[in-house]
Amino acid sequence: MYFTLFITVLLTAFVLVVGAYVIAKLIGPRSYNPVKGEPFECGIPTRGSSWLPMHVGYYLFAILFLVFDIETVLLYPWAVVVKQFGPLALVSIGFFLLVLVFGLAYAWRKGALEWK
Repeated sequence: MYFTLFITVLLTAFVLVVGAYVIAKLIGPRSYNPVKGEPFECGIPTRGSSWLPMHVGYYLFAILFLVFDIETVLLYPWAVVVKQFGPLALVSIGFFLLVLVFGLAYAWRKGALEWK
C-alpha cells in the first residue's frame, strides 16, 4: 500500500520535473550574449574578481543563530503541552536545554562567538 504510494509520488515528481525542463527548453527564448555571463552588481560593472572570500565568523554566527532559533521554535510546543505530560516533559526539556548549553559553552570556548 505505502510502497505503491511512494512509487507513485516519485514517478509524478520525476515526470513533472522532466516535463517542466523539456517545455522550458522547447519554448524558452534563445539569446546567447556573452555580456549575460558577466557579473555585475546593481547595474554597475564590477572591478576585479567577484569571488571574494568571506570571513568564517559570518558562517559560524549564522549556524549558532539557527541552532538557538530552532531551540526557541521547539520550546513553544513543549510549553503548550507540559502539564499533560507531567514530570517526564520537564526532565526531557531539561536534557534538551542541557545539551544546548553544552553546545553554547563549547562554541564559546572554541572562540566561535568572538569577532576577530
